[in-house]
Amino acid sequence: VQLVESGGGLVQPGGSLRLSCVASGSIYRINRMGWYRQAPGKQRELVATIASGGATNYADSVSGRFTISNDNAKNTVYLQMNSLKPEDTAVYYCKVDGWERSGTNRQTSFGSWGQGTLVTVSS
Repeated sequence: VQLVESGGGLVQPGGSLRLSCVASGSIYRINRMGWYRQAPGKQRELVATIASGGATNYADSVSGRFTISNDNAKNTVYLQMNSLKPEDTAVYYCKVDGWERSGTNRQTSFGSWGQGTLVTVSS
């Protein structure tokens, strides 16, 4: 399963960006989609996740400012980021977990990462 992210870029503090991630391949079922980020010199951290049933989870640092959503028909997850701060600067990665078709009436679990998209918040 391949993931393609888009929507990163340079934005001023207080601005907004919307990230998108499209999953493609022999997808049977997606269980969870999420966004993670990694700032320079820091470990990768969870930003937000959304389960197949719609339940969402956010890091405390982004709660109230970021919104995760998905389009199941398009195998796409979005991250709407508002009131951006310089500390939000990072490479943002999409992650998708689920099941893919691996043969006749067979499915194999998968967990795929996107290539990352850079978000820079600076004046």
